[in-house]
Amino acid sequence: MHLLLAVFLLLACGDSTEPGNTPLQLAAVEVVNGLNRPVHLTAPVGDARLFVVEQPGRIRIVQDGQLLPTPFLDIDSIVRSTGNEQGLFSLAFHPQYAANGFFYVNFTNENGDTRVARYTVTGNANVADPGSRKVILAIDQPFGNHNGGQIAFGPDGMLYVGTGDGGSGGDPLGHGQNLNTLLGALLRIDVDSGDPYAVPGDNPFGDEIWGFGLRNPWRFSFDAPSAMIYIGDVGQNAWEEVNVAPANSAARNYGWNVMEGNGCFGGGSCNQTGMTLPVIVYPTGSEGCSVIGGYVYRGAALPDVIGHYFYSDWCNGWLRSFKYVGGAATEQTEWNVGDIGNVLSFGVDGNGELYILSQNGRVYRLVQAS
Repeated sequence: MHLLLAVFLLLACGDSTEPGNTPLQLAAVEVVNGLNRPVHLTAPVGDARLFVVEQPGRIRIVQDGQLLPTPFLDIDSIVRSTGNEQGLFSLAFHPQYAANGFFYVNFTNENGDTRVARYTVTGNANVADPGSRKVILAIDQPFGNHNGGQIAFGPDGMLYVGTGDGGSGGDPLGHGQNLNTLLGALLRIDVDSGDPYAVPGDNPFGDEIWGFGLRNPWRFSFDAPSAMIYIGDVGQNAWEEVNVAPANSAARNYGWNVMEGNGCFGGGSCNQTGMTLPVIVYPTGSEGCSVIGGYVYRGAALPDVIGHYFYSDWCNGWLRSFKYVGGAATEQTEWNVGDIGNVLSFGVDGNGELYILSQNGRVYRLVQAS
């Protein structure tokens, strides 16, 4: 009953309302179009440009509202991007990017295997050197789906990598609960030590694994002010979920494939001891098919939603948010921002403003409706 209640409460909300104030209305304003499956957007802190990852293997720059014709990076020739779950997935600038010019990408190579690689910008700030590639992490993939895809530097300066369970359906190889594989996990590595990286001494299992029990964490993000991590984990056939946990809390088991959402995978009973349950679930099928994790808003343009986490679903294209307070999702809201198509991802610019990336080739910025 508590699962259905959470869904009903969320759907009942259309606006964020403060006592005595007019309900806040948000809008999605188109920033750029003509992109080929834009799946990630980011920028170095304070940088006015937008760096948009295209799934086939390119990173494009939007500068002064214009899409530059020359890609920042084009690695199409080494990226396999067949289907919806392979390709170039995400980009993370090194915390000292202004000094060292390093950035990192996550993609599937010609064989469909996961690669995290470091590249370096050239003397032209709008062009990277494709020949500077240094493979940092290599993970073989048994199937073509559930590749995860997100990489991000945490508040601790470590690089985090989200990996799926390796694919097929139902985790047939049991990767989610297997600590002897890097699949189905949240990894944490130190790219400033070792060659190509070092395992941080406080990682819980003596290897790269920071958390496990994930099916396909397509998108995760850190909220530095609250020191929390948010993980949108795509479900199987019953439930989509969003997990929230302290960013410095290691060895968390997010449940897959013992659990899906808040319930036992496949029905029946299961031992949930020691598992971290999601804070948001919604039914696969009636409300969507693939949760698209987003970000906690920390920009300046929308002060009324600072601290609210925004997320979506690839099939249904709605926009929802909640505020995580006291271990629970509060102020659950579904926003009417118009037709934004099939949402592929979210992004945050160098000033903390939030963007929505759609399969229709457009990038939208979240603004207050006039």
